[in-house]
Amino acid sequence: MIIGVPKEIKNNENRVALTPAGASALVKNGHQVYVQSTAGLGSGFADDEYKKAGANLLNSIEEVYAKADMIIKVKEPIESEYKLIKENQLLFTYFHFASYEPLTKAMIACKAVCLAYETVEKKDRSLPLLIPMSEVAGRMSIQEGAKYLEKPMGGRGILLGGVPGVKPANVLILGGGIVGTQAAKMAAGMGANVTILDINISRLRELDDILPLNVDTVFSNEYNIRQLVADSDLIVGAVLIPGAKAPHLVTRDMLKIMKPGTVLVDVAVDQGGCIETCKPTTHENPTYEIDGIIHYCVANMPGAVPYTSTLALTNATLPYAIQLANKGWKKACQENDELALGLNVVNGKVVYKGVSDAFNLPYTPLEQVL
Repeated sequence: MIIGVPKEIKNNENRVALTPAGASALVKNGHQVYVQSTAGLGSGFADDEYKKAGANLLNSIEEVYAKADMIIKVKEPIESEYKLIKENQLLFTYFHFASYEPLTKAMIACKAVCLAYETVEKKDRSLPLLIPMSEVAGRMSIQEGAKYLEKPMGGRGILLGGVPGVKPANVLILGGGIVGTQAAKMAAGMGANVTILDINISRLRELDDILPLNVDTVFSNEYNIRQLVADSDLIVGAVLIPGAKAPHLVTRDMLKIMKPGTVLVDVAVDQGGCIETCKPTTHENPTYEIDGIIHYCVANMPGAVPYTSTLALTNATLPYAIQLANKGWKKACQENDELALGLNVVNGKVVYKGVSDAFNLPYTPLEQVL
């Protein structure tokens, strides 16, 4: 199979979908890999490293799309890429379709095969291709939140861990999944008072056992959220419903009861956000203020630490990419239920229920395309 790795063109997206080591593995499996020149530079991988790994370099993104049977990316295609995508071409990347209708309709129109990292799912309901970036984003949410709590950044002027004689900050984390757990570990490690909410009692029991003593677990409902936001300095949105739009747990009216300079970090923003007033921002302009509350809503947070993120992502995606290349997407998905669940849009048909529900689009059962 011919595999193409274009340079990411989303704002300040420095990750690349494949490391030289990943390219080498695909070449050893008998495939041709074409990488756009300088695609790996932002992550610390030079063109020569890809050449030594057996990949070929192409000068333009147009050449990569024209040549490849399978495109491996990090972020969803943006508008300038839509016209480059061919019918039947396999796109293996993060799509987050349910948060953006124009992308969904564009992929339906171009009749590509869209296999989304974020909905590849194991039997235990874990999401192996979302986990590494969720780990990065969860940890970064506290790093960024702590920074924006500083007064020059618009925050309350609070040190997350406090000092002897001065209370630490109160951190509220909505969601006890991978993002929430990593955020809680980081915040607790920095000495903050942490509260983590979830609707799954079993999960709260697990978290209560594994997290430090400065982390409280609380059942998530509107009443509890409303009580807790009033006294929180940093609030992290970490809610995920695989392949579907995130629910709004923090509503606009709740901003009025927060302390001025409170910082909101919505990690779920690429799935529509779990904080009603959040809209996607970029690393260039990461924050905005509403009612005196600082909103940090960067949709590609791991792009700020591309070396770590690229290595973590390739570690997770490569085994699946090799299966897709060796067998072709249809056979690979027929033989691997995890990969099959990654299919969202196939040849103009929406085959993932969460996406069809988000925009009231016709749904085609997956079995019909496999």
